Amino acid sequence: MNYKLELNTQEPNSKIVFNTILFDSFKINIVERYIGSMRSRPTLCEALFKVRTLDDVLVARRDGNTRVKIKGDEFETYQRLIRDLSSYEYKNRLINRKDVEQNYVHFVLSLVIANYDLN
Repeated sequence: MNYKLELNTQEPNSKIVFNTILFDSFKINIVERYIGSMRSRPTLCEALFKVRTLDDVLVARRDGNTRVKIKGDEFETYQRLIRDLSSYEYKNRLINRKDVEQNYVHFVLSLVIANYDLN
């Protein structure tokens, strides 16, 4: 499945970060909220995501809601993956960027599959 990853679409010094993963038939919008100064080490405090069709219609979860809050062990894993995507090694191509991106996309996709019925 082909995807396009759009990371860190935000306004300067905003404590909210938007990431998007575009697939052939749907997209995943991820919202991250940070605490602390965005100039020094900000701390990720909350992450949630929504699934939309390509024409921006929200897809409902199995329980009828539209968004999923990442919490518990999944949140810790998500923090680690985001840290890898913003690392010095990733930015300067010292590690395989494709592997880091695929780990992130596969993790988020596993959360989508667990919470949504995609037909």
